[in-house]
Amino acid sequence: MNIETIAYILGGLTIGSALMVILSNHPMRSILYLVVTFFMISANYVLMNAQFLAIVNIIVYAGAIMVLFLFVLMMLNLSKDTEPKTSIPMKAAAVIAGGSLLVVFVAALSKGAHTAPGVSADSANNVGLVKVLGHELFTTYILPFEISSVLFISAIVGAVLLAKREKQVL
Repeated sequence: MNIETIAYILGGLTIGSALMVILSNHPMRSILYLVVTFFMISANYVLMNAQFLAIVNIIVYAGAIMVLFLFVLMMLNLSKDTEPKTSIPMKAAAVIAGGSLLVVFVAALSKGAHTAPGVSADSANNVGLVKVLGHELFTTYILPFEISSVLFISAIVGAVLLAKREKQVL
């Protein structure tokens, strides 16, 4: 098998596992599918000669973040009875967060679409290096980086608010 076939198979498996995260009814299964998705994304990074990103993705996302998700899920003890009703401010916050994510996607895709077709061999060998990654992240992709940091802060505040809600006495 050539590299393109492997890339298509990994891409299909990644999209399939990401869809299972969304379509799964059970939260624990959804988290486990998310772990599989992170491993598939790391495999795609290895195919793109970005071994550093693959290792960081496994350590940070598949390790630390997924353990945090599991603890939060167990701590909240979610059920249909305790699910909060959606209100207009909650819907507005969801629209703002979704719009911010759309801005990140558009900024990332617009920068990727304008790459030069003729890439030199010297720059192709430096693609996965940490120095090149840091330079691109803090120069070219500074706006998506900052917007995603605001999204992470808002997610942390939301998790704290959910954890601190008052318990109802029956």
